[in-house]
Amino acid sequence: MLYWWSKFVLLGPLMRLFCRPEVRGAENVPADSGAILASNHLAVADSFFLPLMLPRRVTFLAKREYFTEPGIRGWFKKQFFTGVGQVPVDRSGGSAARAAMDTAVRLLNEGKLLGIYPEGTRSPDGRLYKGKTGVARMALEAGVPVIPVAMVGTDKVNPIGSKMWRPRKVRIVIGEPLDFSRYEGMAGDRFIERSMTDEIMYALMELSGQTYVDLYAASVKEKAAAGAPPPAPSRQSLPRPDANVPDSRAS
Repeated sequence: MLYWWSKFVLLGPLMRLFCRPEVRGAENVPADSGAILASNHLAVADSFFLPLMLPRRVTFLAKREYFTEPGIRGWFKKQFFTGVGQVPVDRSGGSAARAAMDTAVRLLNEGKLLGIYPEGTRSPDGRLYKGKTGVARMALEAGVPVIPVAMVGTDKVNPIGSKMWRPRKVRIVIGEPLDFSRYEGMAGDRFIERSMTDEIMYALMELSGQTYVDLYAASVKEKAAAGAPPPAPSRQSLPRPDANVPDSRAS
């Protein structure tokens, strides 16, 4: 209930008024079947604007810490994130990672739209970083298409470290579904999952226009916290998916 109240009454009208969001390619999202919405990740606001602009409910896997903060503030945060469609997962690795994967596959098998950020964390500087292969494993285990989504402008609305949103234009570009059914039964093959993930990131790079960095964003953040300089700009980008590989666009 809170999801729809937030979308149409509490937050949605204000977001539309001040940020004038627009979406292109919404017809690429299936009307009633399971699919993964794989998006770049510029700001916390991404998880608000994407559901706002789609008629179907979008479920995101959110880090468990959003739901476990103590005190009255923690209780309100838990109620809010639960109400707006986020599901807590433990991302510490090992059995926790398997549990998160099982949760994602269950939701997809139930016909849900699952929002995923393949980079694993927000971009530290607006560039597109290397994708983690969990998105590929989910797609293979659930047998669903991956739909690339580019968020543009949310980092201006909600800059890193900001507590207040700013009125800026937001655009969402949704690409054609990527169909990986040719890899059916190959979940767990690290080469296949990396190839799929790079293909997803290539689609995001083309849709968003971001510069690609072949490093994990989490590692870059850890090094920055330790005082290391950010990775230098590079002219290199993801290679175009092999032309010999069958087209991944869903027909």
